[in-house]
Amino acid sequence: MKGFVRLSLTELRLLARDPGSLFFMVAFPLMLLVLNSGNDRLDLFVPGYLAMIVAIGGMSGLPGIMATYRERKVLRRLATTPVSPVALLAGQVVAQLVMGLTGSLIVVGAAVVGFGAPAPGHPLMLAVAFLLCALMTCAIGFLIAAVAPRARVAELLGMLVMFPMIFLSGAAIPSEGLPEQMRRIGDHLPLTQGVTALREGWLGTPTALPLLVLAGIIVAGTAVAAALFRWE
Repeated sequence: MKGFVRLSLTELRLLARDPGSLFFMVAFPLMLLVLNSGNDRLDLFVPGYLAMIVAIGGMSGLPGIMATYRERKVLRRLATTPVSPVALLAGQVVAQLVMGLTGSLIVVGAAVVGFGAPAPGHPLMLAVAFLLCALMTCAIGFLIAAVAPRARVAELLGMLVMFPMIFLSGAAIPSEGLPEQMRRIGDHLPLTQGVTALREGWLGTPTALPLLVLAGIIVAGTAVAAALFRWE
């Protein structure tokens, strides 16, 4: 257990030292919040920003990190130590969760305290939705890392999956502002369920369906990634 904690802390430190992660998971959503701070329905924007933060980390950042570890034989070398390669994968998930939570708390604090947005109506369900959304993006990230032959390909695939998804799901821009055809496409994207669950938690009107869909994607994505993932 101590080894896993140290490994998770190491992964978190490496993630926090990456300028790209700091910008896109903390500064970028905060900038979007400031740009839209004059909107009287800021409570429709903030849940999407939370989904965007974890999507950037899980779908864009994580695949490249895991593929790099595989390419550099880090995972294979760990197999000869008391710390298993699976522990490294779990440590990366913990690091992504902590980093995403940090960025999200900054955005929520700025929205509620700085710009007068209504406080979350159901904090507990918002927390559950955040956790499931983060784990769902990590499951997709592991799947991308599993199918990518090299680290550079994993990074490219991650961005190709993440960027359209955050715009079509209502994460970067509320879906109400999208054209009808784009909204219909977004309805079928996994991150849309995350945005819906987070928005319902924030507005205090949670329902079970988006949470169940997120849980299903986590299970299915993790299972497929585990079946396809190559350790070297």
